Amino acid sequence: MKYKIGDTITSTITGIQSYGVFVALDKQTQGLIHISECKHGYVTNLEDMVQIGDEVEAKIIDIDEYTQKISLSLRATEHLPIPANIKPKRHRRRRYTPQIGFETLSKMMPTWIAEAQQDEQIRIAEMSDR
Repeated sequence: MKYKIGDTITSTITGIQSYGVFVALDKQTQGLIHISECKHGYVTNLEDMVQIGDEVEAKIIDIDEYTQKISLSLRATEHLPIPANIKPKRHRRRRYTPQIGFETLSKMMPTWIAEAQQDEQIRIAEMSDR
């Protein structure tokens, strides 16, 4: 096979489906550009983007080694403009203050001790009744 992954080639569109665009790489070889690889962002209708017979420049992103199917990408050849005024996101530091701490334990401890003593007295009384 004369095509390699990473090659950028000019191909002719031969068919448009809802899931992608078929292109002819040469007379014997055909490839597919999946709808997700047509452009950056969301594509609603491929027919608004390309027409049968159009020549497009696409990059080979995958070749199936068993079926020799070729996957191409149009968006891999696009250059996204980088905004000049990117401001770094400022992160505010927050102190972690737990809602429940030792204060709750110190308030509840006398109640728990009293309950445990009552339970112990009930057990002792039950054992002496036997």
